Amino acid sequence: MPKTSVVARSRKAPKYTTRIVLRCFRCGRKRGYMRDFELCRICFREMATRGEIPGVRKASW
Repeated sequence: MPKTSVVARSRKAPKYTTRIVLRCFRCGRKRGYMRDFELCRICFREMATRGEIPGVRKASW
């Protein structure tokens, strides 16, 4: 979990557009971020297995 100050800093508008850091809205993680769901890979997997993300289910073949 990142510090709350780091998360707050990432929400501010940066001086340059290349400095934008996308973070997971649940845990604040910046690596492994999925833009379509605004979640990191870990939170995505947790929510998908619990069925909390509509239209997503585990593949089985």
